[in-house]
Amino acid sequence: MTQQASLHPMLNVAIKAARAAGAIINRASMDLDILKINTKSPNDFVTEVDQAAEKIIIETLLQAYPDHGILAEESGREHGAKHSEFVWIIDPLDGTTNFIHGLPMYCVSIALAHRGVVQQAVVYDPTRNDLFYATKGRGAFLNDRRLRVSKRTRLSDALIGTGFPFRRGDNFKRYMKMFEAVMVECAGLRRPGAAALDLCYVAAGYYDAFFETGLQPWDVAAGSLIITEAGGLIGNFTGESDFLHQREVVAGSPKIYGQLVQILAPYTRVITAEEAGSEVKPAADAGEELSPAAALAAAAPKKRAAVRIRKDELGGEGA
Repeated sequence: MTQQASLHPMLNVAIKAARAAGAIINRASMDLDILKINTKSPNDFVTEVDQAAEKIIIETLLQAYPDHGILAEESGREHGAKHSEFVWIIDPLDGTTNFIHGLPMYCVSIALAHRGVVQQAVVYDPTRNDLFYATKGRGAFLNDRRLRVSKRTRLSDALIGTGFPFRRGDNFKRYMKMFEAVMVECAGLRRPGAAALDLCYVAAGYYDAFFETGLQPWDVAAGSLIITEAGGLIGNFTGESDFLHQREVVAGSPKIYGQLVQILAPYTRVITAEEAGSEVKPAADAGEELSPAAALAAAAPKKRAAVRIRKDELGGEGA
């Protein structure tokens, strides 16, 4: 990688961690029949591969930066410093259901937030050896190629990525209304099943936009920086920047993003700090002072006036 020598040291460590996790995932993909699978909730799976990949990521990051915090999908805030200004946000295997079935669309997602703002991002697709990465202010890349979002301006020409609700309690009727509202206005909809990779596909211009509900910070943190560094916009359904803890996200090239927000705004749902904290802070104790990691997951939403996201805005206090 010719870019490697000039990469930020923290990004280099994240890339090392992502590739180590990818090696574990690739080895396991060759013998799925012996894979141990547990169910966190209906249709929400975790495998020993998720856990092994997360373990090697955390070990690699904390070996280099022992004073940093960790917010990871499987272990929450169990590891790392609890009150650090630096927080690594980790999804060791995004697209677990695809992985279990041998469908080669999954990835490793790692982001570093400093005081709530994402500064470094890596999304690694081990099936294609594709490395998406970004440092705030330095652009976004796929391997050695600089990424830019698509130049399409009409929603009727746009290819849109999405994700279907799949957990018990998800509002399927609400989603079907959104699906229909978007589908009749665009050129096509796609649902590969790995949100972190979907966001990178927006940055690369493969999609013109993406939207989904029910996502957690580890699903979108890395992709959000990669998109904005590629010239795109990302926010919640009303175009505000608190998407990390609102569990709804829309992203796209600037022109398509604006048109998609107009369609999706009626379907927004405000998530309270209590709701957010109860789902994404599994390692926090009752009454514990909120650390930056907890704040990423449980920050209270700002007032909900319509706002256009500038490309240098990254999730406000929640990114």
